[in-house]
Amino acid sequence: MQGQAADLGPVTVAYERQGVGEPVVLLHGLGSHRLVWDPVMPLLTEEREIIAMDLPGFGQSPDLDPGVPRDLDTAVLWLGSVFAELGAERPHVVGHSLGGLIALRLGQAGLARSVTALAPAGFWTGMERRYTYAVVNAARQGVRLLPYPALEALVRTAPARAVLTGTLYGRPELCPPTAVAAALRTLRDSAGFEATLEAGRAPGLFTGDIPDVPVTIAWGTRDRLLPPRQADRALAAIPNARLVQLPDCGHIPMLDAPELVAHTILHATGSGERRQEGRGRADAR
Repeated sequence: MQGQAADLGPVTVAYERQGVGEPVVLLHGLGSHRLVWDPVMPLLTEEREIIAMDLPGFGQSPDLDPGVPRDLDTAVLWLGSVFAELGAERPHVVGHSLGGLIALRLGQAGLARSVTALAPAGFWTGMERRYTYAVVNAARQGVRLLPYPALEALVRTAPARAVLTGTLYGRPELCPPTAVAAALRTLRDSAGFEATLEAGRAPGLFTGDIPDVPVTIAWGTRDRLLPPRQADRALAAIPNARLVQLPDCGHIPMLDAPELVAHTILHATGSGERRQEGRGRADAR
């Protein structure tokens, strides 16, 4: 699918679409791809129309043209044009990490019917951002040093999966080896990784509130990459948001607990009456 906002070059994204009901767009995190949602999607499609896409420079989407800036304001513009081309104007938007930050900005721009952000990036202190960048850079360099057949063989063993992905998953020993191998290969091959990481150094990635859109913030209690204390800063910025704690989940809860994540998404994208329940803190069950 190709979108083109005013005064911007075209942006092409790979996507898949399935299910029935209100449209829900799924956005992945840095160095990831739309397949990270595969454990969750079958649990959603009987009640929602799901559109999972690869952000430019990740998965099967070509990188942005050099003439298209990589800042968040520009991402909101071209995503709005992609939504229009898909015939899904103002969908529910669910995003993880980088995708969660983008989802919040789409909500601010009035382009989302509701926002569900799983461990959204950008609510860090300077020291926390440096730690996060050090971890993800080390992970990328590590997987780039290993030939893919060796990487695929390593992730078949639980101890190796724990070493390779312990920072990302709350329970790496339970994650399917094929999913872990695909995630690490995408991290290694992402053409947009460095430029996106550099754009994340900008100050004030999220400022202001989202007063007119239902917002759910969900955070794994065992997130070692973006610690759960960052959720308090997200709630301070968006006081009407509902915080859902995901017990025993790490930074990528879609693999740790797909049923829990699906329940959170279905609740957050349900009727207005249901979304108003329990504003504040809650545990997903």
